[in-house]
Amino acid sequence: MLFEDSFLSVNGRDQVQYWIYVPAAEPKGVIQLVHGFGEHSRRYLHMIAHFLEAGYIVAADDHVGHGKTAMANNTWGDWGDAGFETMVKDEKQLHDIAAAKFPAVPYYMFGHSMGSVITRQYMARFGSDLKAATICGTCGDFPTREAKSACQALVDAGKAKESDPAAAMNLMGWMGQRCGQIKYGNEWICSDAHVQYDHAFDPFDAFAKPTTNQALLYFIEMIDDVKGSAWAEKVPKELPIYSIGGDQDPFGTYATGLYQCSNWLADSGHDITTKVYSGYRHEIHNYKDIQNEVEEGIIHFFEAH
Repeated sequence: MLFEDSFLSVNGRDQVQYWIYVPAAEPKGVIQLVHGFGEHSRRYLHMIAHFLEAGYIVAADDHVGHGKTAMANNTWGDWGDAGFETMVKDEKQLHDIAAAKFPAVPYYMFGHSMGSVITRQYMARFGSDLKAATICGTCGDFPTREAKSACQALVDAGKAKESDPAAAMNLMGWMGQRCGQIKYGNEWICSDAHVQYDHAFDPFDAFAKPTTNQALLYFIEMIDDVKGSAWAEKVPKELPIYSIGGDQDPFGTYATGLYQCSNWLADSGHDITTKVYSGYRHEIHNYKDIQNEVEEGIIHFFEAH
């Protein structure tokens, strides 16, 4: 069974497109899937199918400025004007929709990359909604200060809705440094050339489309919102968390940021389990040799809680 619909974003402008996939079985729970920067939720069809096969309902949307939501609203790379909490509040709306349809089963959340940042925001604001959460390819104290100042200056100069390529390069241009020859500029996501090609030419992907200076500033503010013990203390102590990623992932500063995030949680008394895949880049779930292992690990973690 598939529900496909939309809801009004908290930005008051966009109709957020969402899907709720339901297995032909007695459901074990709902997993809300939160996608990353520039991509869309149907890049996770392999994972969604695996979750369905395991008996889980999957709820997913395309964020404002992304995927089918961007296409439907003609707002590629523009997240609206409601601030850096736009996406986490939209995810709360999706939670409420899915939880109302299926109130009798436990509710989980999986977020990758920017989606892991949104999930961390969600845990701090609405953590009591969740039975457990998985953050994949997350970051620690990601270097944002210089890029944040540059984006703020552009916004203050009246260029919020413009897109300065230098601003994005300032934030993420260094992330391919360990990837050898650069063909597309996305090599840091995965070493598989087919995954790189698929990501680069996917018409629902914003990889080749500009992000507004204001939206990039919101992204930086989202990352800064989930740093340190001040953030970790807002997350319910009783919420089990599973953090996974690759040690060649620059967004996780080659696992040091991933461990830093886990330590913020561990030091504040949280139940945090961490698994690092050696030799793998950002999208561990898109490597064919470990894809099933990664997905099974998420399922086993949720089933244990």
